[in-house]
Amino acid sequence: MAQTIHLPKAKGNNCLPLHLATVLTSKSIGTAFAALLLLSACASTPQPPTSDLQAAEQAIESAERARVADYASVELSDARDKLSAARSAVREEKMVQAQRLAQQARADAELASARAEVAKARVVNEQMQKGTDTLKQEMQRKSGDQ
Repeated sequence: MAQTIHLPKAKGNNCLPLHLATVLTSKSIGTAFAALLLLSACASTPQPPTSDLQAAEQAIESAERARVADYASVELSDARDKLSAARSAVREEKMVQAQRLAQQARADAELASARAEVAKARVVNEQMQKGTDTLKQEMQRKSGDQ
């Protein structure tokens, strides 16, 4: 048999019946809150950013194959350092930080590749300009000989 507690209404003297079984005690509220925190902690544990780490590794390897270090060694070094820091963050279970560092490492490696391409293009451009200048001089010399 359930016991009934009568709580006063906001207006008037009428009482609302409320079963004791439905009244939460502070102990049961605390237990429910602790269980909720435990469940949310388990559900929100981020996974290691493996795809970001792999993308950073591939970008660095690609830059190394393209001999980027000859033109953009600082950026490539930064990429390697950030990838190493990302791996350390994974070991320390700091997944958000690991993901951010892996993304930065990839960006640094891609920046190094882009800067190297610009430097290579400048070299080619300078060589072409020298060739053009040489041809112009030859043309002027031959037209002056006639």
